[in-house]
Amino acid sequence: MSRFRLLLPVFIGALALSACSDREAAAAAQAEARAAAAEQQAQEAEQGFEKAVAEENWALAKAQGDVLFMRWPDTEAAARVRERFDDIATKANDAREATRTAALWSYQGIAVKGGEQRSAAIDARDAVDTDGSGARRVQLIFRDHPDWGRSSYLVLQAGDFDCYRGCRVNVAIDGGEPRRMAASRPDTDEAIAMFIEDERALWRLLDEAKTLSIEFPVKAGGTRTAEFEVGGLDPARMPGWN
Repeated sequence: MSRFRLLLPVFIGALALSACSDREAAAAAQAEARAAAAEQQAQEAEQGFEKAVAEENWALAKAQGDVLFMRWPDTEAAARVRERFDDIATKANDAREATRTAALWSYQGIAVKGGEQRSAAIDARDAVDTDGSGARRVQLIFRDHPDWGRSSYLVLQAGDFDCYRGCRVNVAIDGGEPRRMAASRPDTDEAIAMFIEDERALWRLLDEAKTLSIEFPVKAGGTRTAEFEVGGLDPARMPGWN
C-alpha cells in the first residue's frame, strides 16, 4: 500500500505531462493547418497577381498585391510578390497618371465647307485672373481647318490680351528655360483669342513634355502665366501635325 502511495504522484504527474503534451500537439497541429490554409489562399492571390501582370493590368496587379500583403503578410507567396511589387506599383501609378492626363484633352471633328475641321483643346491646370474679376479658365487649342490651315491659340473667358499689334510670349516645357515665340491678337470680337504664330514649333514642343507654360501680356497690365498638363496628348487625333 505504501508503495502505491509512492507511485501515485508519479502516475498523476505522468498523466499531467501527457495531457499537456497532447494539448501542445493539438495546438501545433491547428497552427500548422491554419498556416497551410493561409498559404493556399495566398497562393491563389499570387496567381491573380501573376495573371494581371501577364495581361499588363498594372492597377489590378497592384490591388491583388495589396490584398495579399494585408491578409497573408507572412506567407511565402507574399514574400515572392513583395520582391516585384515596387516595380508593379510604379507602373500602376504611371498608368493611372496617363489616364488622368489623357482625359484633360478634348478632340473635335466638325464638318465644314471644304472638308473637316479638327481640333485638340486643353484647359490650363489652374484658372487665371486676367482682369481683376477673378480666376477664369484659359484654354489652349490646336486647330486644323481646310481653308484656314493649321493654327494654335489661347482663349480667355474674361479680360483681353495686350497683343493686337503683335507681341512675344514666353513658352517653356517642364519648368525649363523659356523660349520667345511670336503671337498676335486678331481684331475680332468673336472670341478673346491670341494666336501663337509658329504652331508647328509649339506642337513639337509637346513631344515627350509633361507640362507647357505660356506667359502672355494682358490689357489689365503686366503678364499672366497659364500652365497646361499636356502629357496625355494623343497626336494620332490630329493627323498631319507630326
